[in-house]
Amino acid sequence: MKNTAIKEITAKKIVIVGGVAGGMSAAARARRLSEQSEIIVFERTAHVSYANCGLPYYLGGEIKSQAKLLVATPQDLKDKFNLDIRVKHEVIAINKEAKTVTVRDIAAGRDYQESYDDLILSVGAAALRPDIPGIDGPGRFVLRTIEDVANIENWIEQQKPSTAVIAGGGFIGLEMAEQLTKRGMAVTLVDNKEQVLSPIDIEMAALVHSELKTHGVKLLLGKPIVGFSQPEKYQAQEGSKPKSCWVHAGNEAPVAADLVILGMGVRAETTLAKQAGLTIGERGGIRVDSKLQSSAANIWAVGDAIEVLNPISQNWTLIALGGPANRQGRLVAENILGAKKTYQGTIGTAILRIFDITVATVGLNQNQLINSGRAFEALHLHPTNHASYYPGATRLDIKVLFDPASGQLLGAQIVGQDGVDKRIDVFATAIKAGMTMRDLAELELAYAPPFGSAKDPINLTGMAATNILDGLISQVQWQEIGLLKDIESCIVDVRTDGERERGYIPGSKHIPLQKLRQRYHELPKDRMIITYCQSGQRSYNAARFLQQHGYTVKNLSGGYLTWHAAESLNSEKANNLVQTLPCLSQSDCSAGAKK
Repeated sequence: MKNTAIKEITAKKIVIVGGVAGGMSAAARARRLSEQSEIIVFERTAHVSYANCGLPYYLGGEIKSQAKLLVATPQDLKDKFNLDIRVKHEVIAINKEAKTVTVRDIAAGRDYQESYDDLILSVGAAALRPDIPGIDGPGRFVLRTIEDVANIENWIEQQKPSTAVIAGGGFIGLEMAEQLTKRGMAVTLVDNKEQVLSPIDIEMAALVHSELKTHGVKLLLGKPIVGFSQPEKYQAQEGSKPKSCWVHAGNEAPVAADLVILGMGVRAETTLAKQAGLTIGERGGIRVDSKLQSSAANIWAVGDAIEVLNPISQNWTLIALGGPANRQGRLVAENILGAKKTYQGTIGTAILRIFDITVATVGLNQNQLINSGRAFEALHLHPTNHASYYPGATRLDIKVLFDPASGQLLGAQIVGQDGVDKRIDVFATAIKAGMTMRDLAELELAYAPPFGSAKDPINLTGMAATNILDGLISQVQWQEIGLLKDIESCIVDVRTDGERERGYIPGSKHIPLQKLRQRYHELPKDRMIITYCQSGQRSYNAARFLQQHGYTVKNLSGGYLTWHAAESLNSEKANNLVQTLPCLSQSDCSAGAKK
């Protein structure tokens, strides 16, 4: 269905539950469309319209004033938009038949009824506090609200912590690991997964691990937290007493923590919705239709509490991001006031700074594609952010995932120091527009030496993928290298002598690209040849040469850089990953060698 503009606006009484992100976006848009409508916003905390994504940076001191986090006060919103903002008011019940809500005035200690024509639930998500012994003791904090920030800041001021444990390697956990390190604390990050940042694939996460370790963050990965014990428990053995607790993770020795940040994920706030009989989806969020209306008439929902369709996989998912929440609030306000607009889904564009690098992702990752049964091809590249001859060029580590038949872009991940943000936004735009890798190769992007290259990294990904789509090259992935048998394959390193001396894939034969034309006869024709260089470009050239001389050849995607990053994980789970990722089988090696 095509989105339709608003033709006629009828004044309504709109009640909004939740005064951050989607809720305030809906309120402001509704007022701009209808001066006659009555708009009431209930917020159970003391603040509305604040920048909760900035909370870690305030705690770290990069944002100097808490006032900078407050986008607008209730009085500002009253003066500018004539919005009735009621802070410290919690909606505790919905009567969908009577079209009323029960509201608790926390300060006055009384409950009252408020009617509505349309109700918007922007209730967000709550930080997870799993049922772990000792999790609710002193010095153990979540970070979701201004009040949480105040509690953490008070603890830091009073206790002056020197050690901190971050429970969880998601976005909040990594931001806090960075910020507390910058405040001089010794930080340990604990996660039950084998990697941080589950939205990116494990070989890309390895680059993040390296950055964290470089800045002194200790990683305990694949170690679920099983308990928090009292500070005095191990004092005799350790010689010191932490100010918060001892953290027990897996079978590791207890970790001393003067401060604990619980970044163990979030859950959709669905208490109100369940009580009102609204449909809750399989992922635990409020189920909405394409207009973002719940299963009940005149009740709408936006933000972290709702399930959204991923337009790539067509699966329902929960995505807690501020950008989509704001767009959803705007759309709902328009639909309430007469539009018939549809929400096109959320592709999950996200970005994060971790010390000196930036990490960004969009679309589906490799595990999600496997779980959805979607065929895909993975491609790794390591270009520079701008012209390599211009001073200050730094490497971008890029992974793209695309449909091997149509070339449709399915997902992208980037790690680098500079230029990550603009490239991930191009990838996000391409996914939204349904572009293919061939389209990326043809994009006309801005070029000058300080900003990019004549062949921008975006173009290069498209060109490399087009070579695969056209059958000019076949690939081997990093996880396949350990499966290849010497009797069926021969791995050839075409890098320089100096590069070889700094490290190589065990068992590989070294023939620099410059000498390949003279020495290619040394390679066996009855085995599959696997070529690799530092990043994949020179080995592609080698592969094309060998193919045209009768060899069966595959190129290592991302070259030594990708393989080495993945190998650095050095964990049993990472090594076992080859059992779950799409791999070249030994029969394929043999068949290929016989062609």
